[in-house]
Amino acid sequence: MAEYFTALNQDHVAFIEAQSMFFVATADADSPINVSPKGMDSLRVLPGNRLVWMNLTGSGNETYTHLQSTPRMTLMWCSFAKQPLILRVYGNAKCCLLYTSDAADERSSV
Repeated sequence: MAEYFTALNQDHVAFIEAQSMFFVATADADSPINVSPKGMDSLRVLPGNRLVWMNLTGSGNETYTHLQSTPRMTLMWCSFAKQPLILRVYGNAKCCLLYTSDAADERSSV
């Protein structure tokens, strides 16, 4: 049975940090859902219930396009090891192009 939390706790953060891969899902009203595997040590959990992730692989065009009209994003981590767990984070996302002033704070976190 699924459990819902209003914030990430320390166990969640430790689980996220232990995973080498995660999935990003976005959608808008006019196109199919896009689900992409990600990794490469590109995600950090920040204070205040925030995550920052650098899209280092793939084109990112579908995700970027979706977020322009609908900022909703789901991130998912899976482990099928000794203690299986699937963790999903639902929230709103914002794209910050790497070399713009909007991304200055986020760049220093990753």
